[in-house]
Amino acid sequence: MVLIAAAVCTRNGKVILSRQFVEMTKARIEGLLAAFPKLMTAGKQHTYVETDSVRYVYQPMEKLYMLLITTKASNILEDLETLRLFSKVIPEYSHSLDEKEIVENAFNLIFAFDEIVALGYRESVNLAQIKTFVEMDSHEEKVYQAVRQTQEREARQKMREKAKELQRQRMEATKRGGPSMGGMGGRSGGFSSDSFGSSGISTGGGGGGSGSGAPSIEMDTKHMSSSKAALKPVSRNALKLGGKSKDVDSFVDQLKSEGEKIANLAPAVAAGSGGAAASASATAKAKISADIHTESVHLKMEDKLVVRLGRDGGVQQFELSGLLTLRITDENLGRIKVKLANNDTQGIQLQTHPNVDKELFKTRAMIGLKNPAKPFPLNTDVGVLKWRFTTQDEAAIPLTINCWPSDNGEGGCDVNIEYELETLHLELQEVLIIIPLPLNVQPSVAEFDGTYVYDARKHVLQWHIPIIDAENKSGSMEFSCSASIPGDFFPLQVSFVSKTPYAAISALDVVQVDNDSSVKYSSETILFVEKYEIV
Repeated sequence: MVLIAAAVCTRNGKVILSRQFVEMTKARIEGLLAAFPKLMTAGKQHTYVETDSVRYVYQPMEKLYMLLITTKASNILEDLETLRLFSKVIPEYSHSLDEKEIVENAFNLIFAFDEIVALGYRESVNLAQIKTFVEMDSHEEKVYQAVRQTQEREARQKMREKAKELQRQRMEATKRGGPSMGGMGGRSGGFSSDSFGSSGISTGGGGGGSGSGAPSIEMDTKHMSSSKAALKPVSRNALKLGGKSKDVDSFVDQLKSEGEKIANLAPAVAAGSGGAAASASATAKAKISADIHTESVHLKMEDKLVVRLGRDGGVQQFELSGLLTLRITDENLGRIKVKLANNDTQGIQLQTHPNVDKELFKTRAMIGLKNPAKPFPLNTDVGVLKWRFTTQDEAAIPLTINCWPSDNGEGGCDVNIEYELETLHLELQEVLIIIPLPLNVQPSVAEFDGTYVYDARKHVLQWHIPIIDAENKSGSMEFSCSASIPGDFFPLQVSFVSKTPYAAISALDVVQVDNDSSVKYSSETILFVEKYEIV
C-alpha cells in the first residue's frame, strides 16, 4: 500500500488535522481533502470512495471522520486494517472526540501517525508499541538537560562568588575611604558614670562614677549623681535609619537617671543570643582569673570592649573602658607606689583617682597617694586608674567578622562567614560567634574552622574557635539554610577573652614610699567583651 495522507475532519468536511506521508504540494493535498465531502453519498454507509486517481478510506467517529487517502493500486484490506489502527490511536491521546480536544493534542497525534506510517508504507507496529515509542525518553535530550543544569549551577555559583567579591571590595573601599577619627580627635571627652559599675572610684571634674561592688576612697555620692546627670549624652539619631533602638535606650537611661524604675524591654530573641555570648564571656573570664597566683600586693588590669559594627562595614560604636585596681593584704605594704609604662599611641584618655597624686603620675608615670603617710585600704580592690577610648576608625577593631548571606535561588541562603584578627599583638581565647537562624531551620554546614553547635531551642548556630592569634589569625565557615533570607542571620554576637590588654599600659614595678625598694607583687591583665555585635 501507498498511503498519501491521513486526516481527521468533521462531517461537513472541515479538516481538523492532516498529515501527509509522500512528496506532494500543499495545493494538491488541500484539493483532495476538499473533494472528499462531495463524494459522500447521502443515506449510505461507505467504507471507501474512489476517484480516477486516489481512494478515500474512512471510518465515522461520532461527529468526525478518520480519513486515509491512498493510491488506487493499494490493497484495500491492508488499508482497512491501517484505518482501524488510526482509529484506535486517536482516543489514546484525545479524551473526547471533538474538535477542541483534537486541536489541543494535535502534535501527539501527529507523532503517533508517524510511528504507523513511514514514507507512505505501513510499519509493523501495534498500539502498545506506538505508545512506547511516542513516550520513550531521548538520550540526547537527557544529555542536553544534564549539560544545561550543570551550566546553570556553575552560573549561580559564579554569581554568588561575584556578589561576595563585590561586597568584599565595597567593604574594603569603605574601610580605606571611611571616616577616620584616630588619636585624640576620635574619642569623646570625660568618663561616663557607668563605665565600671564595680570600680569603686569616684572622680572630680572628669565626671567619673562609682558602684556598689567595692568601697572607694572618700566617696562623694552627691557629686557622682550630679556628674552623671550632667554628662548623660543626648541622642542624635532621631532621623537615622536603624537608630530607633538607640533612641529608646537613651530615653530609658534618662528615666533611670531621674529615679524611675524601668522594666527590661529587650527583645527575647536578642536577649537569647546576647545572653549566650555574655555567659560564655563570663565563664572564660572566670577561668582565666582562677589560674592567677596572687601575692600580698596584687594588680589587676581590665579592658572592657563594647563594639557595634555594620554588616556592610563601618563602625557604629567602639568603646574601650579600662580599670587598674590594687589589692593589698599585708598591712606592712600599705604605703607603696606603682610604676607604670604607657606606650599608647591611639590617644587613650586616662583618669586617676582623686586621692592619687596627679603630678606624680604625669611626671613620673607612678601611682601614689597625695598623702604619702596614708596607706592604701587593706583586703579590698581599690580602683586607682581608669581609661577610656572611643573612635569610629575601623583600624581600631581587634577582630573583623564578615558575614555574606546570598540567595541560592531555591528559596534559601548560602552563608559565608570569615573572621580575621586585626590587632596582631592580641591572643584571643574562647572565641564564640553566635549566628541567629530562621525558626525551625537546621543549617547544613559545609566547611568550618574550630567547632560548632546548633542550638535548636534558641535557633542559633554557635561557632567556637579556641584561640585566634598572629599565627592563626583568620578562618571561615560556610553553611546553607533553606526557607531563609539574608536578614535572618543578623545580628551576630561575639565574645572572647584575652590575657593581653588592648591598651598599651602595663605595670613595671611596685616600690615602697619610704626607700623606693621593690615589693614582690603579682599582676593579671584581662580583655573581655561586654557587647560585640554585627548588625
